[in-house]
Amino acid sequence: MTTEELVSQINQKKSFLCIGLDVDLNKIPVHLLTLEDPIFEFNKAIIDATHHLCVAYKPNTAFYEAYGLKGWQALEKTISYINKKYPEIFTIADAKRGDIGNTSTMYAKAFFDDLAFDSVTVAPYMGKDSIEPFLAFKNKHTIMLALTSNEGAFDFQTKKMGEKELYKQVLETSKNWKNAENLMYVVGATKAEYFKEIRKIVPTSFLLVPGVGAQGGNLQDVCKYGLSENIGLLINSSRGIIYASNTSDFAQVAAIKAQELQQEMAAILNL
Repeated sequence: MTTEELVSQINQKKSFLCIGLDVDLNKIPVHLLTLEDPIFEFNKAIIDATHHLCVAYKPNTAFYEAYGLKGWQALEKTISYINKKYPEIFTIADAKRGDIGNTSTMYAKAFFDDLAFDSVTVAPYMGKDSIEPFLAFKNKHTIMLALTSNEGAFDFQTKKMGEKELYKQVLETSKNWKNAENLMYVVGATKAEYFKEIRKIVPTSFLLVPGVGAQGGNLQDVCKYGLSENIGLLINSSRGIIYASNTSDFAQVAAIKAQELQQEMAAILNL
């Protein structure tokens, strides 16, 4: 999917919502556990109920890898289902990979070619030769960790190296990598005060923003400083939507929660 196609979907749906499909078998409705593939059935119900309200889905691969082969197969079925039934949806493999050379190329092939994701999250600690193999894939996007929403982000990301914080140097350096136009960045919603500085460095790049809702991030604050001329934001919500109910009406309740965010986004876009 191209950036232009993603922006078109945002404008059509009046939404820049991304829904995280982080499936924990201990949290999904009990009646699904009797089915052959409860993870996929849970995802399928959520997707069918919310696809018109969001522009992206983001499975965190750890929640599938933890269940071994069955979990990986459920992930494959989930992405195949989205790609076939709702091809306009942008898909994100939240895998946070980061290695060098051929290893990164193999990671990229796994997510881009085999599973047919539109994008994958990566960690930049090993530098450009750990990221550029992902960037080499045409019409695929690499979403690099820039400033995360966890407490430990302050251990390294905001430390100064000379006159600049490390996250700023990472952003600036990444702009010079080959095929950098395919880069997006992860910026946590709980760091809303940093968005203004980030937009000075990457004014038009898309930012994937976790942390709205359950983690305490505020949508209005993020949009105040983070919106760009092409919108440039994907706001992720996981637990607040998919686990809003654990009874038989879970998908319908998830849709209500998704619609609340979508309507808030529509109001912002209409300003």
